[in-house]
Amino acid sequence: MNQILLMTLSGPDRPGITTAVTAVLARHNGNVLDIGQAVIHSTLSLGLLVELPPGCDAADLRDALQSFADEQGLSLRSENVAPAAYGEWVEAQGRARYIITLLARKITAEQVSQVSAVFAGHGLGIDGITRLSGRLPLGELPPLSKACVEFSVRGPLADPEAFRSDLLELAASLDVDLALQQDNMFRRNRRLVAFDMDSTLIEAEVIDELALEAGVGEQVAEITERAMRGELDFSESFRARVALLQGLPEEALERISARLRITEGAEHLISTLRRLGYRTAILSGGFTYFAHQLQQRLGIDYVYANDLDIVDGRVTGKVTGNIVDGRRKAELLREIAAREGIDLQQVIAVGDGANDLPMLSVAGLGVAFRAKPLVKQRAEQSISTLGLDAILYLLGISDRYQQH
Repeated sequence: MNQILLMTLSGPDRPGITTAVTAVLARHNGNVLDIGQAVIHSTLSLGLLVELPPGCDAADLRDALQSFADEQGLSLRSENVAPAAYGEWVEAQGRARYIITLLARKITAEQVSQVSAVFAGHGLGIDGITRLSGRLPLGELPPLSKACVEFSVRGPLADPEAFRSDLLELAASLDVDLALQQDNMFRRNRRLVAFDMDSTLIEAEVIDELALEAGVGEQVAEITERAMRGELDFSESFRARVALLQGLPEEALERISARLRITEGAEHLISTLRRLGYRTAILSGGFTYFAHQLQQRLGIDYVYANDLDIVDGRVTGKVTGNIVDGRRKAELLREIAAREGIDLQQVIAVGDGANDLPMLSVAGLGVAFRAKPLVKQRAEQSISTLGLDAILYLLGISDRYQQH
């Protein structure tokens, strides 16, 4: 029966190590069953699972590898693998694999320790850990720093809901975000991203800004907050708020537009998505006046929002056409995906309010962004610590592939 060896080399990295090691194996007619290599701060860790044919002198192979390791200042560890153990390893390849993405301004040992403890508590083993964010300098963090580590874990997950609940609870206690995704073919093959506008793409609720201009800020803000918490029907509350804007001059819209701030990471995210060939959409319960300006600035493909009725240069207090509420957002998302020939599993939806939940649940990846507590609890994923471009990490896109 063929012998199976597991070998690990570690030490200073330099070009040619993998070439030399596999050349030694080739002289002994070895077959590579598995191979993995990582380099951290110029330090190499190379692992090989090798099958040796009958008659191969394993001791001679070890001596040759040890001689090479000594010359290169490397540590060599090798052990025999029993056929039964190898068979169990092969059978395990059918187990579900999950991706957990840790997002924070800075990654600490405490965070990694507690996150990995949750994995172990649910019987999941870590297959790989990858840093997706760029290298951080020592000392004081730069403004709006980003740190991201991606864990690939595998194993039979007996209670997925309990696992997700434990991750959410831990994320809240550590002030980080933890995103859980099943590692399937759709994860790196999304094609459409739909955004809410107010408090998602922009750092404001436009209707509140309009209310301030109209002198009815407190009344509208109260209704807005209750609607976003899911305490009021969106369409009913929306009409009530718009009615309070009656008589507002049209010039107020221009003033508001000039002071609106785009959310951290939004421009970088959308420009990157466009380069990658993604389609993008704004599905907003806000107003088309502002959505179309945002469309031109960011290069958004589709815009659906509410038309604020203006007659003789003044707001009438009414909206024309159907209100874009939660149900309508989900319908529009389906329509755009069908028009583009995109499976809903390839769709990402991003929003912060209760009226975004229907489209978040329809999309293959629903992301609650800096969302209200109710939305964070119900959404599949949540991002609160970083900007919108953290979504690129959920797609597995490292900083090294992003153009800033």
